[in-house]
Amino acid sequence: MLEKKGTNQYYITRQDSTESNARSYPRKFPFALAKAQGSWIEDVEGNSYLDFLCGAGTLALGHNDHDVNQAMVEMLTNGSPLHTLDLTTPVKDEFVQTVLSLLPKELSKNARIQFCSPSGTDATDAAIKLCKTATGRSSVIAFSGGYHGMGHGALACTGNLNAKNKVHGLMPDVHFFPAPYSYRCPFGLGGEAGVKAACTYFERTLKDPESGITKPACVILEPIQGEGGVIPLPVEFLQTVRRVTKELEIPMIVDEIQCGVGRSGRFFAFEYADIVPDVILSSKAIGGSQPLSIVIYHKDLDKWTQGAHAGTFRGNQLAMKAGTVLINKVSKPEFLADVVRKGDIIKKRLLALKDKVSIIGDVRGKGLMIGTEFVNPKGEKDLLGSLPPSGEIAAKVQKLCFENRLVAEKGGRNGSVMRCLCALNITDEDIEKAMDIFEKCVSKVDSEYK
Repeated sequence: MLEKKGTNQYYITRQDSTESNARSYPRKFPFALAKAQGSWIEDVEGNSYLDFLCGAGTLALGHNDHDVNQAMVEMLTNGSPLHTLDLTTPVKDEFVQTVLSLLPKELSKNARIQFCSPSGTDATDAAIKLCKTATGRSSVIAFSGGYHGMGHGALACTGNLNAKNKVHGLMPDVHFFPAPYSYRCPFGLGGEAGVKAACTYFERTLKDPESGITKPACVILEPIQGEGGVIPLPVEFLQTVRRVTKELEIPMIVDEIQCGVGRSGRFFAFEYADIVPDVILSSKAIGGSQPLSIVIYHKDLDKWTQGAHAGTFRGNQLAMKAGTVLINKVSKPEFLADVVRKGDIIKKRLLALKDKVSIIGDVRGKGLMIGTEFVNPKGEKDLLGSLPPSGEIAAKVQKLCFENRLVAEKGGRNGSVMRCLCALNITDEDIEKAMDIFEKCVSKVDSEYK
């Protein structure tokens, strides 16, 4: 039966017949988008949804922010070049200076920026190449639960196995260390003891001449693991990694692709730990809704020769113009304080909900990067008293939320964590609407397990 043109199903059916089997979001959100403004999106049938996905965190100011769009419209109408490879322009110069002004002083005065192809994956691969070139070493250290992209090197450094199991011959010599995760502590300790164990294991292994791991070219981590389930790495752990890597002269890469640009309530999430990394990866929101990725690094690592790294679309002028406008808005102290305030409102609602239902095991996050981990209340508790993660329950909640006009994505172990990646300038009213929907859906699913 042919679907009527202009309906959601018409476009979904056409998409099914023409696009790759790798597509993911349309399987969870079977609609075709027609309009978007702020925290709201509208499908081709006129249904409105609250968007708590926002391009996986790319749309820091929601859809079609007026100031961002106006800046791009001016570029499109005043004859400015839009594609410049790595040639400089006044727009690019302003973007670079804006980014540098937000770095820790120790790095800002010694920083270099590499513009990459548009996605965060490109920034990850570029950073690994940079560190290998600068150090002459080959091994890389990453952490369980980390996500750094889908490229050859980026995927090799990613913890999730689903995307890796069928891809053979990924970048070799990547060694994974346990990341602190109190609710499911890899050491079976939890709390402060688990954090100290992770710190001790990291330091002793890197300093152990019998560890079996050659001195690495770099250590890469997310200050807040995103796809891994919204797991903020503790301040003590981040400080330990920074101290040890500095002592051993190993470049430290912080992946701020999802948790950066104000998402955590600080412009960069690593700022919570008061550390200065050697390399910072930024993409997603940094382009003001347009594709852009950059690697910011200490000039001592700049051992590349001419043309050692490139990318056709590294000169995206619209992204740099839009990104400058967005950064100037998001980096204001009062804006960041409001992100923290709004995040606290959401966490308070979620923690209160957790106390009422049996299917929520943990609520965590910083700013407006928040995760709700769903568990099987009928499962067997582990040594820490944590119930097994349930991707099945999370999927039921996600589906019910969509049916009630709230779009939110899952992540974490077994896809058990529902994530908040809403616009940073979302209104309090829209937060309350979203939480009302979420609470209703969670309560309904919870009733099935009582």
